Amino acid sequence: MKFLFWFSLAVVAYVYAGYPLLLAFWARLGARSVRRAPCDRSAPDASIVIAARNEADRLPARVSNLLKQDYAGPVQIIIVSDGSTDATAAALAPFGPRVDLVEIPPSGKPAALNAGVARAQHGILVFADARQTFEPAVLRYLVENFEDPAVGAVTGELLLDCESDADAATSSTVGESVGAYWRYEKWLRRQESAIWSTLGATGAIYAMRRALWRTLPAATLLDDVLAPMRVVLAGHRVVFDDRAKAYDRVEPDAAGERRRKVRTLAGNYQILTLEPALLNPVRNRVWLQYLSHKLGRLVVPYAMALLFVSNVMLASAGVLYMAALGAQLGFYGLALYGAWLERRTAEATHQPAPVAVRAE
Repeated sequence: MKFLFWFSLAVVAYVYAGYPLLLAFWARLGARSVRRAPCDRSAPDASIVIAARNEADRLPARVSNLLKQDYAGPVQIIIVSDGSTDATAAALAPFGPRVDLVEIPPSGKPAALNAGVARAQHGILVFADARQTFEPAVLRYLVENFEDPAVGAVTGELLLDCESDADAATSSTVGESVGAYWRYEKWLRRQESAIWSTLGATGAIYAMRRALWRTLPAATLLDDVLAPMRVVLAGHRVVFDDRAKAYDRVEPDAAGERRRKVRTLAGNYQILTLEPALLNPVRNRVWLQYLSHKLGRLVVPYAMALLFVSNVMLASAGVLYMAALGAQLGFYGLALYGAWLERRTAEATHQPAPVAVRAE
């Protein structure tokens, strides 16, 4: 029982403390630079792909934002209407040939992305969403990374309103916690990118070489992890460039955040079935990072449950175990109290009752 206690404690500690420390040390000693070339006068042709369903209200502003990109090369903007029943076509009509509208039956985002890539005319694919906005230099910064032949994909930085806006953080019941967690997650990506490659991309702002794109299965849950990890399996890097910035808002309550987390967890399990080669250290150059970051997050809930059960059984074995049990009870008690406060806040503001969330 003592072995189970210490083993499960070691797993949790490694995933959330040991692995970040390892990354920091590794990146400091073995950082790999990216060879970039400015795109000031000439730039590769690029195709921007957005999958949208019933986004007629957002798309005009989004397209206008993309048309303001400070980019020297030709840009094709592709909007894939995934079975939209609103006035998507009418909303995009004023842009004329500057927007390439692809209409498909309701098929899901993976099928919409596949349709968008099939329509793309250029060698660089840029993926975006309808909701976010780009800074003017995003496209230029992303594409500059492809001067390095080792780079197969590049992800930019998504900034949530709760990271810098106190009012936005307090207007969401989960704003502060999500902001802190997202900053931590982006720090991990920076270190992983410096070593060799990130373990995915931010779906709202990333680019890749079209030659490395592979058709997504229709049921794919995390296209922004599967597509970049296929780039890694093909022997290329996926790098993080925080000069390229997009802006978004945080979910208004824990219920929306919970749905996102559940989808992320389910998607990480699914990717193991879609690309089992990720578990092969010979094929996967970031095998240790993948094991520690992605798979570690899947194992942590089970390790925490085992830690609690073994701790209860060992409570009488010494002061150390009694103190550890007290710390766990205090931690879970605070979590339950926080969930109760979330529910009260939701009821007071007539929001749907939220559910406590857990980090992915």
